[in-house]
Amino acid sequence: MANSPKYSDPEVLARVAGLTLRARRVVEGTISGLHRSPFHGFAVEFAEYREYSPGDDLRRLDWRVFGRTDRYYVKQYEEESNLRCHIVLDASASMRYGSGPLTKYDYAATVAASLATLLVGQQDPVGLALFDSQRRKLLPPAATQAQLVRIVEELESSQPDRQTQLGPVLQDLAEQVRKRGLMIIISDLLTDLDSFYDGLSRLQYRGHEIMILHILDRDELELPFNDLVLFHDIEGTEEFYAEPWAFRNAYKAAINEFVDGVRNNCGSRAIDYLLMRTDQPLGEALSHYLHARDRMQPFGQHKHGTL
Repeated sequence: MANSPKYSDPEVLARVAGLTLRARRVVEGTISGLHRSPFHGFAVEFAEYREYSPGDDLRRLDWRVFGRTDRYYVKQYEEESNLRCHIVLDASASMRYGSGPLTKYDYAATVAASLATLLVGQQDPVGLALFDSQRRKLLPPAATQAQLVRIVEELESSQPDRQTQLGPVLQDLAEQVRKRGLMIIISDLLTDLDSFYDGLSRLQYRGHEIMILHILDRDELELPFNDLVLFHDIEGTEEFYAEPWAFRNAYKAAINEFVDGVRNNCGSRAIDYLLMRTDQPLGEALSHYLHARDRMQPFGQHKHGTL
């Protein structure tokens, strides 16, 4: 589609009727150019080693065994499954904010629907977990068009509300979702970060791979206001008037420290992280990220060979 990038623009997406159509525009316009899937299947159960033969999948080479024996061995498994993915979406009150045509929740829901469309198109099972202060809904993964319809219905019917408590939600998911897979977390991350990192550790202990898509509005990053402004805690009841120009530099330093801290913490855990602004062309951001993920080498970076 020669003119497809226009459908990545938030203003255009906001005018396209229906989340399903918006998601299709994003997928058709940008993501579908991938040469292969940026997501890969997971081995279910290790069985034994055997010596490498030409033509074997190089991702199954065990380099630790090679280091001990100086011989090439590959891992064999009892069975294989497709990638199993859970999209974990923040539906708390802070996601209601939006300075443009799409709120953070609108933007995040379009990202979620686009990724679900892509995964179902690849016949990979995908599920959905909506949360605020607790998990609201958990749709187990499936790879059918009916599942995609269910996911979109949940996204469209959900109303962002209550406070964000992401850490306990991730702990709960780690206990509920026993088969390892990919967890795609979509949130503004305005939550208790220590608890959030504990939740990430629990998911990794269970063998899950994690992608974090960090959704923020331009106003939250730049504080562009010049006049006296009434600030309201969207997840609480506090209000106060302030002149943003008087503390803009301090605020921007604090928000940059917040973003950099999350990015660095994810990097130290070998977790994929992407900051997405709601005024940023959605399809373009996803396309660049997934193409980069697709090109990365499979060895020596992640134990599941997906990066």
